Amino acid sequence: MAPARSLLFTAASLVAAVAAITKDVPFLPGTGAGFPSPWGSGKSPEWKEAYAKAKEFVGQLTLVEKVNLTTGTGWEADVCIGMTGSVPRLGFRGFCLEDGPLGIRYTDHNSAFPAGINVAATFSRDLMRRRGEAMGEEFHGKGIDVQLGPVAGPLGRVPQGGRNWEGFSPDPYLTGVAMAETIRGIQSRGVIACAKHYILNEQEHYRGRIDVKIDDRAMHELYLWPFADAVKADVGSVMCSYNKVMGEWACENEYTTNYLLKNELDFQGFVMSDWGAQHSTLGSALAGLDMAMPGDGGPPPYGSLWGGALTAAVLNGSVPAWRVDDMAVRIMAAYYLVHTGNYTARRPDVNFSAWTNQTAGPLHPSSNKTWALVNQRVDVQAGHAALIREIGAKSVVLLKNVNKTLPLKRPTSIAVIGEDAQDTPGGPNACPERGCIRGTLAMGYGSGTADFPYLVSPATALKLRAGAATPRRDSQTSPEAAIVFAMATAGENFITIDGNAGDRNNLTLWNGGDALIRAVASVNPNTIVVLHTVGPVVIDYAKEHPNITAILWAGLPGQESGNALVDVLYGDVNPQGRSPFTWGRDAAEYGAELLFNASDPVAPSQTFGEGVFVDYRWFEREGIAPVVAFGEGGSYTTFEYGGLKIKGYETERYQASGGVTGEAETVGKVDGGEGGWEASRAPGGFERIVPYVYPWVVGNGTAGVGNGTTGTTGMAMNGSAQPVLPAGGAPGGNPGLWEVLYTVSANIKNTGAVKGTEIPQLYLQLGGESNPFSVLRGFDEVVLEPGETKTVVFNLTRRDVSNWDTKSANWVINGEEKFVFIGSSVVNIKLHGALPALKE
Repeated sequence: MAPARSLLFTAASLVAAVAAITKDVPFLPGTGAGFPSPWGSGKSPEWKEAYAKAKEFVGQLTLVEKVNLTTGTGWEADVCIGMTGSVPRLGFRGFCLEDGPLGIRYTDHNSAFPAGINVAATFSRDLMRRRGEAMGEEFHGKGIDVQLGPVAGPLGRVPQGGRNWEGFSPDPYLTGVAMAETIRGIQSRGVIACAKHYILNEQEHYRGRIDVKIDDRAMHELYLWPFADAVKADVGSVMCSYNKVMGEWACENEYTTNYLLKNELDFQGFVMSDWGAQHSTLGSALAGLDMAMPGDGGPPPYGSLWGGALTAAVLNGSVPAWRVDDMAVRIMAAYYLVHTGNYTARRPDVNFSAWTNQTAGPLHPSSNKTWALVNQRVDVQAGHAALIREIGAKSVVLLKNVNKTLPLKRPTSIAVIGEDAQDTPGGPNACPERGCIRGTLAMGYGSGTADFPYLVSPATALKLRAGAATPRRDSQTSPEAAIVFAMATAGENFITIDGNAGDRNNLTLWNGGDALIRAVASVNPNTIVVLHTVGPVVIDYAKEHPNITAILWAGLPGQESGNALVDVLYGDVNPQGRSPFTWGRDAAEYGAELLFNASDPVAPSQTFGEGVFVDYRWFEREGIAPVVAFGEGGSYTTFEYGGLKIKGYETERYQASGGVTGEAETVGKVDGGEGGWEASRAPGGFERIVPYVYPWVVGNGTAGVGNGTTGTTGMAMNGSAQPVLPAGGAPGGNPGLWEVLYTVSANIKNTGAVKGTEIPQLYLQLGGESNPFSVLRGFDEVVLEPGETKTVVFNLTRRDVSNWDTKSANWVINGEEKFVFIGSSVVNIKLHGALPALKE
């Protein structure tokens, strides 16, 4: 049904409205402007064929069939964590969605990969891509359509953030690269990647009701940055988060979804809700949500905010028909995008149940209906253990190594001390969702976990390697070397461990780890510390202690934990890990505070007042010397830098995107009047499964519809042509942002006696007091034999050297002089020079 005439606007009026709003306004929600949900165009080469197939498919569907694809069937209603309705008439089963970012949750015969924070520590694009490919193969083999990962939210604003480990790094550039490579890997294997949690989901305390306030520049230069990389990599789906942004829920926020994600970034896939993050029927539909997960939770008679309620909303004109068509087209376009070629064209049936480990079980667990063979025990691990071991070893960060303590040189005796070295009592999966602190730590806890097929503990691996290793937990030792293990975990807030509700209460080690390290070091002059942590911990005392000769951060290395660590301890792998975050002396040094106790716990609010200054940017601005700097990590060899060259290119002047889109289109036919209502009712005699969610209307069709629009305006109903935003125009943003303006090269030489990998890092100083002293804008992975020299080349794009400008709603290059720094960490700079003035 067409919207009322009073709600129709011309493209010119939209352009004028946006211009008026953006003038001198740092952030737009709450202005009452209203932003229509942009309809997917599929105009980019990567999406063109997928959109053509999607429109052909959706054009055959009835309204209820379209709605069925957009709505989850309910919590535990099907065998997957989330599952949409199907199109039985065309033989198309619903979409199976499954956690998580490091492996398949709630299945068996699958791998447990290193966490995102570990793959970031490798600073290896190759390993990021290969990990994505391997995970994609496993999800595909289980019949899963959407992998709920990778993670760029939380970015890691606060070091205690409970789910930071699921993502990559508080640096947006490093996270953006990791997002893009992971997504390309996953989707190359026929699985839709889901970039999450969009956006500003930076802590677990109050996550379901906190209202985050932020300035426009920090939004673009920090938190939106890695999502832009994800969209540039053609991610198929994005998950909106639990929190509010400037007063509106993230999953029904017209500004963050319609304006930023779908217009400015030209996102062509579909937006799904986090589980239970949808709050209304109309508001979520008009604000750009495309898929409701898990689908249930609404009022009678539908038990869902969508399903039949959304069907009725279209029929009574509350939601335009083009909006639901766009939802279905976006979902199917993402499906067709990844299902190309001989390998990915095949779509295996779902062959597991997330809700039981028994072979037989209910197909609809919430109703205990229709028992069948649900777990076929399909083994999808292939040869991925070798990759997991490689990532685990190459992500180890050597934080201290006095007098070449490491690698170990066949010590006659080793004491292995600390519970974190040991096998988990009852097996690695004894604690559901990894919600305990027994045995060695190899992943955090919560929905981002996967069951281990096995877990090699450090004590087991060391005993096999050393023979004489004696696992001990006491501190009275006199061996040649004492290796002390300690940990700190975090996770999702539905689990509380030792008073830590997801987020960490502080940055100390758990299980008395600090006291254990001090005790061992007090009696053994060759104490080696190994840390399994989700992020930075306080270790200044250990860095300074004369008896602590080596410190390694092993992070969350997955199932091959002990083997990967032994590879580094004995020198089979020369450590290349670099810290993906800054280590301070306490949480207060980071500047950004986690909100533990809100003055208004019912409606808590927090302002990210630090702006773009997080992690190392804050430390540099405040003149705080870190305990371990961002990008820092040792090696068993040494490297020399030289031969810096900087070249600028003549370019065309950057052009703001402009013009207008086409008008919204309906795909297929939606019958109005009584015919439409009758066609949208359940077939006669159909036996429902309760509480399964269905797309049919009931009664007179009006019940359960109109559950608030949460701030949406008439503009959100507008289907006329929309203005293309200045910073938009293509997936990832304005195509000019990706133009290479400079190349920077340098020579790296291995000056040591053993083969090693150096991670040269490029930082830019963009100039002006409002900018950080330096921002990461490049890195490489350089493998060198002794005496060998290689040249590394960094490409700097327009985006890399620009700042976000609120007035023009675009990226601009300021007139300040700019400098480039190349080094082995943010503080260990080897080469520097000025960028020449831009030629355009």
